[in-house]
Amino acid sequence: MSRFKAALLAFAVLASPAAAQAPLTVLRVVPQADVAVTDPLFTTAWISTIHGTMVWESLFAWDSQLQARPQMAREWSTSADGLTWRFTLRDGLKFHDGSPVTTEDVIASLRRWMGIDAMARKVAAVTTAMTVVDAKTFEWRLSAPVPGLLDTLAAAPSHFAVIMRARDIPEPGKPATSVIGSGPFRFNTDLRVSGARVVYDRNPDYVPRDEPPDGLAGGRVVKVDRVEFQVQPDQATAVSALQAGEVDILERPSFDLLPLLRGNRQVKLQVLTELASQAVLRPNALYPPFNDPRARLALSYIINQDDQMSAGYGDAAYFQACNSFFVCGSPNGTTAGAEDFGPNLARARQLLAEAGYKGEPIRMPATRDISYMGPMAEVASDAMRQAGLNVQVEWSDWASVVSRTTNQGAPDAGGWNIYVSGMPGVLAWTPSTNIFAAMPCDRSNLAGWPCDEEVEALRTRYANAPTAERPAILDALQRRLAVVNPYRLLGQATQPVAFRSNVAGLLNSPVIAYWNISKD
Repeated sequence: MSRFKAALLAFAVLASPAAAQAPLTVLRVVPQADVAVTDPLFTTAWISTIHGTMVWESLFAWDSQLQARPQMAREWSTSADGLTWRFTLRDGLKFHDGSPVTTEDVIASLRRWMGIDAMARKVAAVTTAMTVVDAKTFEWRLSAPVPGLLDTLAAAPSHFAVIMRARDIPEPGKPATSVIGSGPFRFNTDLRVSGARVVYDRNPDYVPRDEPPDGLAGGRVVKVDRVEFQVQPDQATAVSALQAGEVDILERPSFDLLPLLRGNRQVKLQVLTELASQAVLRPNALYPPFNDPRARLALSYIINQDDQMSAGYGDAAYFQACNSFFVCGSPNGTTAGAEDFGPNLARARQLLAEAGYKGEPIRMPATRDISYMGPMAEVASDAMRQAGLNVQVEWSDWASVVSRTTNQGAPDAGGWNIYVSGMPGVLAWTPSTNIFAAMPCDRSNLAGWPCDEEVEALRTRYANAPTAERPAILDALQRRLAVVNPYRLLGQATQPVAFRSNVAGLLNSPVIAYWNISKD
C-alpha cells in the first residue's frame, strides 16, 4: 500500500459521521513545500503566499493581467490633490469565527503591513492618518500623493496586504499565531500534521464577489468541500501518486519527470502564468565577502546560466538564460548594464581579490526538497570553488533553510553567506514587487539585507511616476542593480502545474488559486 493510500485510509478514520453520510469532495494536492509559516506577512516563502490567499483577503487583488481590482473594497475615491483616499468595504465580509470585518481590523492590518513590506514602508513614510469613518468606511490621508497605491495594495506576491482580526495582530517582529481569516477557505487546525498534511475546508459563510473570477480578482467561488495538501518532497513518489489518481494536483512537478506525465492521458499540464520565474543566488550583504559589491559582482562572472538551468530544470523548452532583474520577455525585461555578465573566472578572481577575500569559509545552506534547488546549489557551489571561494554546502529541509536565512548573525555563529532561492515572475517583473531587488538600508528587506540608497530612490520614483516616464527610470534602475548586484540571476523558467483530467477550472493567475476548481 502506498503512502498516499495509507493517508487516505487514515483520513477516513478521522472523518465525522456526518461526513461519512455525505462524502466530501476533496481536492488532494502535492504542494511545492510544507506550509511551515502560516502567517503570510512573516515570510516570503511562496507556499505561505498561496496559503494566505486561501485563508485571508486583501482590499484589492491582481487579475490575470496583473491589474489591481477590488476584492474586499466595494468602492473607493481619492481627492483632487491625491492626498486623501476613502475606502468602503463590500457587504458580507466576516471572519471564520463569525465576527464581522470592520475598518478597525483593516487599519490595524494595514499598519502592520506598512511596517513589514518594502514598498508599503514607502507608503507609511507619507501616511499622516488612517481614520475610521464607520464600521465599513475609513479614510487614509497622505502628505504626498501615491499614484500607485492600489497597485501596492493588490500585489499578492511578497508580503501582501492581508486583512486580519485586529486582536490577532502580533507585536512587531513576531508572527501571527491565529489562522482565522475571512477568505473562502478555513484552515483546519485539527487535521494539520506538520511536515505531512495541511487541510483547508470550504468556508460556508463566505460571500464571493459577483464578477467572474480573473486571476486573484473577481468571485472566489469554491467548488470542492476540502483542499488537502499532502506534503511529499520525493518527486518520483509524487508523480506516481498523480498517475495512479491518489492525488489530483501536483503543484510543481520536476522537469525531468514531465515526459512521464505527458505520456499519461489522464494527466494534463498547464502553465498558469507566462511570466517566467527567476532562480537566484542570494548573497548575505551583512558580512564579508559579500558585504562588498565587488564580491557580489564577481558572482555574475562565475555563474554559467546554461549550466545552472540545465541542472535545475533539464527541459530547455521551459527555461532560458536572462540577465534582466525584471524578467526577460516581460514589459520591463531590459538587460542594460549586464550585457557582459557570464563566465569569466579571471575577472571574478580579480573582483574577489579587490573585495579582500582571503579564503574564508562560505557557508551555503541548501535543500533538495524543491526539485530545482538541490542541483542548482551543487552546480553553483562547484563554480564558486573554481573561482577560489571556499564554499561549504550545508544540506537541510527547505523550512530549515528559510528559518536559517532570517538569522542576521555571523555566518560562523548560525548565520550564512549565500543560498539558492527562487522568485515567481509575477513578483520579479516590476520594481514595486521585486523583493530581491529591494535595497533599503534599515534591514527591512528580504534576507540578505543589501543596502543602496540610489536603488531605493529609483524604486520610489518608478512607483510614483507617470507611465510615460517609467521606461527611463527602469533603465537607470537596471543599470544600478547591475553594479551593486543584490542577487545573481541563475536564469528563468516557466513552471507547469500537473493535474488529473477529471479536475477543471484552474485559473490563469499570478498565484495558483484553489477556488473555481472542480473535481468530477
